[in-house]
Amino acid sequence: MSNLQFDPGVSRQIESVYTTPDVVEQRRVVRTALALRPGDRVLDVGVGPGLLAAEMAAEVGPDGRVCGIDISDSMLALAGRRTKVPDGPEIELELAAAGRIPHGAESFDVAVSTQVFEYLDDVPGALAEIRRVLRPAGRVVLLDTDWDSIVWRSSDDARMGRVLTAFEEHLEDPHLPRTLGDLLDKAGFTVTHQQVVPMLNVSYDARTYSAGLIDIVEAFVPGRAKISEQEAGVWADDLRNLGDSYFFSLNRYLFVASAL
Repeated sequence: MSNLQFDPGVSRQIESVYTTPDVVEQRRVVRTALALRPGDRVLDVGVGPGLLAAEMAAEVGPDGRVCGIDISDSMLALAGRRTKVPDGPEIELELAAAGRIPHGAESFDVAVSTQVFEYLDDVPGALAEIRRVLRPAGRVVLLDTDWDSIVWRSSDDARMGRVLTAFEEHLEDPHLPRTLGDLLDKAGFTVTHQQVVPMLNVSYDARTYSAGLIDIVEAFVPGRAKISEQEAGVWADDLRNLGDSYFFSLNRYLFVASAL
């Protein structure tokens, strides 16, 4: 598993990032790919603060079902505030890992997982579990990042490179999208759709994905790749002071697959 600990502080930071327009748009793209229908039974693997789960509950309606699992008590506590959705089913939450889903075979029509699989040390095992709990011809939608796609302006490119290298230590596979199609195929899925989901911030604004990411990176990298707490602070301050010269771009990759 990853080295990033989803304690209450980190969980609140992530929740804040997930409310930015960048990630709101990302969820819209994911929901379009999900193509949910009233009555669908949906599993959210790595439910996080529950924002996507709440939006999906509104789409499947009162006759549907939305279940979320997560390994973080802190994340589940945040998601627990969103379980009651007008005109939707009450969202069911459980403390569980992707490799051991606490539901029976063929329990769901659709499964979704965003920004989770790159943290897993056993992706094939997690895909096998998702395949088990999906009905035949059920759909899975996965979204993950290739962190080599990041373009982030800095006044010190060498320092930026060291910081980003250190930050990759919070992941099991920072380049998962490159192999995810093959892994899905081996797990008994047919990939039916792939697309890039880009993020672009061209000025520094606290209400953007990358501004929130600065805080998370600054807290994580000290002590890694010989980066001190002071140097991490200088790196963060440099970016925050770029103003209209700020530039950030990152690609996420969405896979839609059908269970054979």
